[in-house]
Amino acid sequence: MSQADPELTPVIAGVGQINDRPDHPGDGLDPVGLMTEALRRAESDAGAELLSNCDSLAVVAQLAWPQLNPVDGKVAEALGIEPAHRMQTAMPNGDSPILLLHEAANRIGRGEARICAVTGGEALRTAGQLAALKKRENGDKPNALRDASHRVRKGYAQSYGLVVPTDVYPLYENAGRAAYGQTLEEGQAESGTIWAAMSQVAATSTGAWLRKPVGADDIITPDDSNRAIAFPYTKLQVANSSVNQGAGFIVTSLAEARRKGIAEDRLVFLGYGAAAHESDNFLARDRYDASPSLATSIERTMELNGANSEELTHVELYSCFPCVPKMARRVLDWPLDKPTTVFGGLTFGGGPIGNYMSHAVVAMVEKLRGTSDKGLLFANGGYATHNHTILLAGAPTGATFPQEFDYQAEADSRRGTVPELDKDYAGPAEIKTYTVHYGRDGSARSGVVVAQTPAGARTLAAIPASDEAAIAFLTDGKCEPVGTAGRIERDAEGLARWRLG
Repeated sequence: MSQADPELTPVIAGVGQINDRPDHPGDGLDPVGLMTEALRRAESDAGAELLSNCDSLAVVAQLAWPQLNPVDGKVAEALGIEPAHRMQTAMPNGDSPILLLHEAANRIGRGEARICAVTGGEALRTAGQLAALKKRENGDKPNALRDASHRVRKGYAQSYGLVVPTDVYPLYENAGRAAYGQTLEEGQAESGTIWAAMSQVAATSTGAWLRKPVGADDIITPDDSNRAIAFPYTKLQVANSSVNQGAGFIVTSLAEARRKGIAEDRLVFLGYGAAAHESDNFLARDRYDASPSLATSIERTMELNGANSEELTHVELYSCFPCVPKMARRVLDWPLDKPTTVFGGLTFGGGPIGNYMSHAVVAMVEKLRGTSDKGLLFANGGYATHNHTILLAGAPTGATFPQEFDYQAEADSRRGTVPELDKDYAGPAEIKTYTVHYGRDGSARSGVVVAQTPAGARTLAAIPASDEAAIAFLTDGKCEPVGTAGRIERDAEGLARWRLG
């Protein structure tokens, strides 16, 4: 299959990544240093001088070092380049690298650029180590994720302990397990199988942060080294953000790559892609056992490329928490016995906040070079909010650029009615989903239930750790809590409390 005009045909010409493990925190690279080094390595990987003639520099926003923001100008200065187009994403969302890849391809397809660089990096490990040296007056350990400016506000959801992704994604996990008709044991076994395979991939991935295979049972079983985080997730089931990682890639036109003398078997071609999102308010979703925007992003990408899952040699299904690749693989019809990553996943490969998928691009490009294989990249960001999927291939795909990738209208048409939110309800209700949050010692800290009232409204209710019977009911697996009835009562402060039916 041939492409049209090589001047308007985007290809990935160079990829690079870095892990920074300093002996002393003060010796570590900051995010700008990580991004800069990743792009230098991408240029070296291409085997041609590209950055000096770069037309566009796009950067994934970073979280660890807010004092550096914005970083796009600092990266350009460090590289000694002055691209005509320069930007960074508004937020460090997990879909950002694929969004920026797609936008770079469209810039080339419109004839606006010949060389586009995309990069991102996080140094949360170093930031956390340095912050730990500065003790707070109350003795609390600093937490860059929970302390981020957009998360410190106190609202309805936060009042019930729903603050960061580790608090929220379990709502999808528990609702999904019930919808799939799985027992708790079966749901956890699926998570363990997917994650164990990821650890195997990471063990052979040169850019992965943790390169030791872990068995499925060890992943899902809480212990002193794998503490419970939020039911049913353990530490080994959540994204590992305590990393210093940077990754980047360079997209050129096919014609420019040829002019630079880059061998054709080093180039990776882009196919079609699609993006859609849910409401930024995770309490304003129609359901928690599936995502219309996730399904639209993946299904539309496959349809646009005329492909089916059997034609894919490799996939990267975003893996911040097990519920995401579980939803994605059901949409894609991806078998449980095939790896869902080429890099290692966000637990073992590393979870540098919004930039994980740049590492996935690096790994996918390395897999596809010199082949006729196809690979799918599915990215997710926010609180199961943003979804962006694209196909890559080792040979021309026939896709033309620029291309429209916004399929929000289609996703919206597939969405069911969003229940009204009743923040003051008291009375009988039904559990739609739930989780239990744990302290660092592994003991239950609190539980939260997303409930539905007889009128069809949505409301939240808390379960104190002292209500051992209710905590056990939610976590022991003896029966499925989703769909069971209970009652909401209000305490003296007006906080809703869940009572077993």
